[in-house]
Amino acid sequence: MYIYNVTINIDEAVHKEWLTWMETHILDVLNTGKFISAKFTEVLVKEDLGGKTYSVQYTANTKQDLEDYYKEDAERLRMESVKKFGNKILAFRTELKLIKEFYPTNVSN
Repeated sequence: MYIYNVTINIDEAVHKEWLTWMETHILDVLNTGKFISAKFTEVLVKEDLGGKTYSVQYTANTKQDLEDYYKEDAERLRMESVKKFGNKILAFRTELKLIKEFYPTNVSN
């Protein structure tokens, strides 16, 4: 599995509007059919540049799914955020390859 991580810093002036918009945007990305799930998280470390920071982790089954997303959908979906929020957001993207997941072996209640 592959994780496409997008970390976004959002200006306080558009924060609430952006949060609402992100729910639709994440579904738009998932509806491309290239990803099987997404996690939307708030980064709890304060940024020197201010604003609030979030991360969205999209999970893809294969590297080809990720490549197809870049080729067929990424630019259009990125431009939607640029048109709506301009320089009020700053995003960077990373790709991760899942090596192995671990779970507790002994969980006591």
